[in-house]
Amino acid sequence: MLLPGKNAVITGCLQGIGRATLEAFAREGANVYACCQNEDADFDKYTIDLSEKYGVSIIPVYFDFLDETAIKHGVSVILKDKKNIDVLVNVAGVTLDALFHMVTMEQMKKTFSINFFSQMFFTQYITKMMLRQKKGSVINVASISALDGNPGQLSYAASKAALIAATKTLSAELAPKGIRVNAVAPGVIQTAMTANLPQEVLRRQMARCELKRLGLPEEVANAILYLASDASSYITGQVVRIDGGIG
Repeated sequence: MLLPGKNAVITGCLQGIGRATLEAFAREGANVYACCQNEDADFDKYTIDLSEKYGVSIIPVYFDFLDETAIKHGVSVILKDKKNIDVLVNVAGVTLDALFHMVTMEQMKKTFSINFFSQMFFTQYITKMMLRQKKGSVINVASISALDGNPGQLSYAASKAALIAATKTLSAELAPKGIRVNAVAPGVIQTAMTANLPQEVLRRQMARCELKRLGLPEEVANAILYLASDASSYITGQVVRIDGGIG
């Protein structure tokens, strides 16, 4: 096991990369605070089944990343258990795609609020908990769009680029305190988010992809798992592309 007895916080667990990461962490022995935006009875049952399957604790934590008060409440749910937090994975995100001259201020503000501002606000609280044991690992889920750009994704790419810049800055600040901060930059991954992409966009990306296929959420989760574990103990401030060779 890579994370036996570790305590982790993962956002965006309801589907896609977040859900795959939750399952990978549970499989490797981690107890997880599984954060989602909306309460979901099916997800509650899934976490119970996952806990029993792997003999770990999975606690759903529901809050809206657009609501500062709700974020604070989510943090209070995690704090009340008085457990050390070893890992934070920031997966939650949104994409509101539009060509540059069509994108609205509202779309830009909402994208940045969820993909960047709220992530940093939440990370402040969780890393303060990590400071108590002077050890921890933070993994931010960015995107190759932040590195390469992508037509129609101004707000999304810019918000994820901000997340990458924050990753490098936080790494420099927190490394002396024993906390590592890294990011992953997935390419085109088979999730609900990419299912809504226009076919022309998918064809263009697949033409650039050396492996000529969509990535799987589990493949991103495996990279996150590595960065969360002590196997990557000398890695910080890095951005790992998981794109099938697009880069």
